[in-house]
Amino acid sequence: MKWNKEQLGAYAPNDIEMSWYDFWEKNGYFHQDPDPSKEPFSIVMPPPNVTGQLHMGHALDNTLQDILVRFKRMEGYNVAWIPGTDHAGIATQVKVEQQLAKEEGKSRYDIGREEFLKRVWAWKEQYGSRIEKQVRRLGSSCDWSRKRFTMDDTCARAVREVFVTLYEKGLIYQGQRITNWCPHCHTALSDIEVDHSDVQGHLWYIKYPVVGEDDYIMIATTRPETIMGDTAVAVNPADDRMKKYIGKKVVVPLVDREVEVIADDYVDIGFGTGAVKITPAHDPNDFEMGQRHNLESIMIMNLDGTMNEKAGAKYNGMTREDCRKAVVADLKELGLLDHIEELTHAVGHCSRCKTTVEPFVTKQWFVKMKPLTEAALKAVEDGHTKFIPDRFVKIYNHWLEDVHDWCISRQLWWGHQIPVWYCDDCGKSSVSREDITECQHCHSKNIHRDPDVLDTWFSSALWPFSTMGWPDKTPDLQQFFPTSVLVTGYDIIFFWVARMMFMTCEFMKDIPFKNVFIHGLVRDSQGRKMSKSLGNGIDPLGVCEQYGADALRFTLVTGNTPGNDMRFYMERVEANRNFANKIWNASKFVIMNLGDFDENFVPEDKDLTLADRWILTSFNETVTKVTEDLDKFELGDAADAVYNFIWNSYCDWYIELAKKRLYQAASERDKHTVQYVLVYVLTHTLEMLHPFMPFVTEHLWQHLPHEGESIIVAPWPKTQDKWNFPADAATMNTMMEAIKGIRNLRAESNVPMGKKAPVILAPATEDMAQTLKTYEDYFHTLAFADKVTLLAAGDAKPENAVVAVVPGIEVYLQLKDLIDVEKETARVQKEQEKLQKEIARLDKKLSNQGFLSKAPAAVVEKEKGKLADYQEKMAALTKRMEDLAKL
Repeated sequence: MKWNKEQLGAYAPNDIEMSWYDFWEKNGYFHQDPDPSKEPFSIVMPPPNVTGQLHMGHALDNTLQDILVRFKRMEGYNVAWIPGTDHAGIATQVKVEQQLAKEEGKSRYDIGREEFLKRVWAWKEQYGSRIEKQVRRLGSSCDWSRKRFTMDDTCARAVREVFVTLYEKGLIYQGQRITNWCPHCHTALSDIEVDHSDVQGHLWYIKYPVVGEDDYIMIATTRPETIMGDTAVAVNPADDRMKKYIGKKVVVPLVDREVEVIADDYVDIGFGTGAVKITPAHDPNDFEMGQRHNLESIMIMNLDGTMNEKAGAKYNGMTREDCRKAVVADLKELGLLDHIEELTHAVGHCSRCKTTVEPFVTKQWFVKMKPLTEAALKAVEDGHTKFIPDRFVKIYNHWLEDVHDWCISRQLWWGHQIPVWYCDDCGKSSVSREDITECQHCHSKNIHRDPDVLDTWFSSALWPFSTMGWPDKTPDLQQFFPTSVLVTGYDIIFFWVARMMFMTCEFMKDIPFKNVFIHGLVRDSQGRKMSKSLGNGIDPLGVCEQYGADALRFTLVTGNTPGNDMRFYMERVEANRNFANKIWNASKFVIMNLGDFDENFVPEDKDLTLADRWILTSFNETVTKVTEDLDKFELGDAADAVYNFIWNSYCDWYIELAKKRLYQAASERDKHTVQYVLVYVLTHTLEMLHPFMPFVTEHLWQHLPHEGESIIVAPWPKTQDKWNFPADAATMNTMMEAIKGIRNLRAESNVPMGKKAPVILAPATEDMAQTLKTYEDYFHTLAFADKVTLLAAGDAKPENAVVAVVPGIEVYLQLKDLIDVEKETARVQKEQEKLQKEIARLDKKLSNQGFLSKAPAAVVEKEKGKLADYQEKMAALTKRMEDLAKL
């Protein structure tokens, strides 16, 4: 048995936390080789951006993963938690471009692609480890020897293999389709790279003259600057107002183009006038309608968002904003602008540069999604992959069932360059797993590679198997795939979770993970999403420095339920630091009283007191509950169970009862017994708490008698049948309720804390009477009892006493000599008078029909709640006056 016998000082988390992390990492506790004789447990960490700064979402995600990993490691599983970072195509390129512009006044085009990529790799080497250090500060026990990067050689090989295989199967194609386009970053964007926010705009009502008639169709649009690209006007075929126009021609204002009025169910009869302009090249819904009706697609903008020659000579070269003003003015002058309405509507912005996104028809690479979704849907439907909670299956299914082909090309330089080469002689393209120097068709050397790179999500979609060395059949892949659980937020179910599912089902013919554990967002104390614009973000590293990582982790998990958002309160962090300090002081007390501890002593049943049997039984019950909760991913409930056991059962009750036995033991054997129970329960409770608060538990565990080198690899606590006494625990719980009853009576009667009171107990059975007689001392210690009197069956009940009834015992407290009855009566009367005024005020308010008819229902209910609360308090004061009258 080992233990550090040095005495503990004051609890100072910053003095101990990172030293223990270094200890774990240097001793290799985070790494386990594949061991087929053990059941595997594996997690791939959702890779934070290499440009990233740790935020509360990361902190929550990593804390939940680490709790599961530490738990399973202690349970004896063969564990692999694989960390890594994402190359974050746009974000990283923007960072380096900004640095280049600031330091050298140059753009990437000035230095060329090869030199620019050298700069990006250098930036990654310099700053890429920052997020890893921050993850370490949280205590995340991931295996850094297995660290992956989405552009390292292993992942790059997997990306090439997947792209080429999908291309060979006809599932990757190149085509002209509409995508989100950032005019500033000059690239297509994925949906997740577009932030939609409500902006104050307008709805312009414009007249489109009907050809050959003295009539017009009124359309409503939020984008008059795109009129020059219109190739149709659409109405709903069920709209009786518009049926007469279907098939007729109208003139597009400003360009005098005649276009047809078409019928399409997509048109919303209730929006605007019921007629909409169709601009296939500049609106995704219009593009789809254009595909259905074989409409021409006219690009009237350049890639930088300015207007081109197809917009007309007058508007050519204008910005979108200036063109809008000019178009509106010209329509007004022509008498075609009917009126303008104000409108608040969602507008997409590039998540990196905040530029308004422009839907553009450009030539891009796409993945055909429909053939890939069936297996991914079936895997969840058949229960092979489970969502926790299962309500998120609907989001997953909805996206896969309504999925569109995925645009995977990006007009960037940083990323996985598309492995396609074009021949300048024969015009054919070559797709290859390896770089080539000649055309695969005509063998010409005059070839050039596609300059685009793949969407960042393409490489991260392969994360569950590319991180383990696929396409090679590595030992890691054979042992740890499929992974046990993915921990992630609900906001990227369709962006990332679904993509990993269909890619893995396609290439591994298996699921990527058995469970998807969904957590919510961390919001501020007012329930708002944390953001830079609101300035309400909280730096988790700052919290760690102030209160310790243990306190932050425990705050993030307690009260947290799967899938639900949580509010973050600094007061709770402080309270959890106090909890860590409580454990520290309890451990310090135990360690101080182990001077004559006998490492070989194990008590027998006869040595155990009622309190010993109760705490040992309670410990068993807590182990069972915590283990079951962790297995069900109810991490918040598990944390609450450990907290309540430590704070309430062990510290507030058992330690208090143990003190007298330590200081005034009836025998040496009794002292060794209480020492044994104190150490046994505390040591194993620290092990149970370890996944939640790893640092303080390791430090204290090392100072207590223990087996093994580190708590991180200690066996998970197990229930011991020999230490299970449910009947005795129930008896102890009854006595505790009696003691709490006395404490409540004292508090209600304002008895000073240090003033002892005579207590009279009336047990319901002979067995309880004998127990109370044996453990009368518990009432002296915990209920400030001066004298304890037991009433036998048939004895008269005391008069002039307040009473508390608990199952099995009636408790009487005589207060006459403990309080100033006259003074206490006056105080209660004063409270009654004050309360009566409030009750009368609320009665009057709630009897006022004017208030009831005008006030919001929530306000009325709040006032009714106040009244009920006051009435309850008044009843308690009335009872108190009755008790005082008896004295």
